[in-house]
Amino acid sequence: MNAMNTHYPDAVRVEPVNRHTLAVIVDNEPGVLARISGLFSGRGYNIESLTVSETEEARHISRITIVTTGTNAVIEQIKAQLDRLVPVHRVVDLTLQGNALEREICLVKVKGEGEHRSEALRLAAAFGAKTLDATLNSFVFELTGATEEIDRFVRLMSVIGLVEICRTGISAMGRGAEPL
Repeated sequence: MNAMNTHYPDAVRVEPVNRHTLAVIVDNEPGVLARISGLFSGRGYNIESLTVSETEEARHISRITIVTTGTNAVIEQIKAQLDRLVPVHRVVDLTLQGNALEREICLVKVKGEGEHRSEALRLAAAFGAKTLDATLNSFVFELTGATEEIDRFVRLMSVIGLVEICRTGISAMGRGAEPL
């Protein structure tokens, strides 16, 4: 029985699921990405976005930016497990730091014939997208921006005649002069 001496069970507490952007500094060596992605898949966590690149060539250091979702307890568990991996130097939750800059690059191929051609060009200009390729019946646009902005651009282009999309995933960095 619960504290009020009733036979009814306590209400189930539902924790909110939040999106977090994690910056992980690792040694740039074979198998590091496989170990990190294995950590996520082995525990049933999802990676929404993943970007990796060497950032310090002389020291062979790479930066991995991971976007994932979970309750506060799950996110803390993910960070602790990442921090225990041998090639990991540091794990920083950019979401908790606040005001991190997040950007993504997207290439969008659109059919462009007739009225749809001028509408595709007008929308691309409104979003500040760069035209990388233009033929008589299609365009390839490049757009850099926040994920929400790219999602809106893609939704609008799907009405016109979206053919193909390629997205880089999120790159993120904290504001201010302090390094990660």
